[in-house]
Amino acid sequence: MEIRRTFDILTHLTTRAPQANCLVAKAKGKWQPLSVQQVQEQANLVSLGLHQLGIEAGDKVAIISANRPEWMLADFGIAQLGAVSVPMYPTITVDDYRHIFTDADVKVVLVSDQKLLARVHEATEDLAEAPEHIFTFDKVVGTRHFGELLSMGKLESATTLEPLKAAVQPDDLLTLIYTSGTTGRPKGVMLSHDNVLSNCRDLTSYLPLPEQSKALSFLPLSHIFERTATFLYLILGFSIYYAESMERIADNLREVQPQVFTTVPRLLEKIYDKIVATGSKLTGVKKRLFFWALNLGLKYDTQKNLGFFYNKQLALANKLIFSKWREAMGGKVEFIVSGGGALQPRLARVFWAAGVRVMEGYGLTETSPVIAACRPEPENNYIGTVGPVLPHIEVKIAPDGEILTRSASVMKGYYNRPDLTAEAIDADGWFHTGDIGEFLEGRFLKITDRKKEMFKTSGGKYIAPQVIEAKLAESPLIEQCMVVGENQKFPSALLVPAFAELRAWAESHGLPTNLSDAALTAHAQVQKLYEGLVQQYNASFAHWEQVKKVVLLPTSWSVETGELTPTMKVKRKVITANNLPRIEALYS
Repeated sequence: MEIRRTFDILTHLTTRAPQANCLVAKAKGKWQPLSVQQVQEQANLVSLGLHQLGIEAGDKVAIISANRPEWMLADFGIAQLGAVSVPMYPTITVDDYRHIFTDADVKVVLVSDQKLLARVHEATEDLAEAPEHIFTFDKVVGTRHFGELLSMGKLESATTLEPLKAAVQPDDLLTLIYTSGTTGRPKGVMLSHDNVLSNCRDLTSYLPLPEQSKALSFLPLSHIFERTATFLYLILGFSIYYAESMERIADNLREVQPQVFTTVPRLLEKIYDKIVATGSKLTGVKKRLFFWALNLGLKYDTQKNLGFFYNKQLALANKLIFSKWREAMGGKVEFIVSGGGALQPRLARVFWAAGVRVMEGYGLTETSPVIAACRPEPENNYIGTVGPVLPHIEVKIAPDGEILTRSASVMKGYYNRPDLTAEAIDADGWFHTGDIGEFLEGRFLKITDRKKEMFKTSGGKYIAPQVIEAKLAESPLIEQCMVVGENQKFPSALLVPAFAELRAWAESHGLPTNLSDAALTAHAQVQKLYEGLVQQYNASFAHWEQVKKVVLLPTSWSVETGELTPTMKVKRKVITANNLPRIEALYS
């Protein structure tokens, strides 16, 4: 059947190949599956329960929760009514909750647990028009449980739902996603059923795996990256397992043994750093073999055959070393899809060498999200780029280097902001991404920087901070970094150390073990270490791009402090304001 609305996916699955393990989560220590049939039945009850509450087409329903089956039951149930889901990151500020509830005119809130419920209450207590109904996925005393909404659905005749579903059109608004934004208030991105499904249709050949393959889900469903991936998994007939938490990902990988998962570069870096740290603790022959294999992997190139001798060595390295890497990820991972930021090429190289195909992609919430992606075939996976543009998507590079795109997956616009919509989408339908890029070999898209984040030194030279930051982040001793220096003589860097790795280094170099993070970053030997690291990486850049001075910060940036967006992008203005005396001291 043709999938024209997101909830058609369930009809497609029930009629084609209904499976027992559609959505799977852990409860009381055991993985508990929902079959396709159960997902459809419970989604129907969500629709009918909301209908009992008076929710109609176009009404907004917020979902605030970590990933779990109820998230998707709610998503499908809302969509079947023609209502609009408003997913919200659990980690955003109370002020942002308040803004979104008001701007979207949210009628119902579905929230996961008591902790997030308290934040919802704080955000709504002084609102003139607060959401009318709140339900929790966990049982919380004094609040209506999600099960009550399902029970309300049983009071309605199932036949009530069919004409409501039939009235929903592919171009109708599916969801309102408030972009985290590195500056200013979050903006509501309007995505239709067809926006998201057109992206899924273009991606079906990117995961050549059999039906009932397993995907592990842990990136937030409130981000369109994981949500579109979820729709794609279901269309392909995969089983989706929800990780218990970010801290339990490694354990869940071993338990579930998935064939695929999506990730952001920082998480992949942490997996890599943990593996390298384990290798560093080996001794003798084992340690030499480990780093021999690692160095082989770092030379891997999808675009070149490095010859008979290299291939023979790599086969041996896979047998002796890389097989253990795969076992640590469950032993069956074939594909890792990376998005949400620039991936270090060394990570892609070493995982490809280890027999795990890493596919880096690029897109925005406004494009549902994928614009370009590396494919699973080596010849279509150019490491260091985000791959070829997807079928049915147009991309062109503007004279100033900005990436423009036009396709069925481009948003309907920003909610309540026709002015911002007109700025983003020109009269010819081209969406202006704000990213700078170029094509390599005529077809592989490479992102070089954010248009608005480039700055000039006082000497008139342009600096692309993201390129420098990505290079510095290759060091396992650097957790976070931001390059500064607009209108100054030279660029400098604010660095947050990776404190676990730094403490291991400090201990091996005889520094006191009882130093606080602040005392550690202020220590002369540590300062000298990081200045030396930066000097090493400076060799990769032109003279005017080289970082001349460094500030070590004792605390990490986070979503909670307002210095990172929920998708872990740095808020440059906030970080600059918070560290202004330090920055001014660099140039005084």
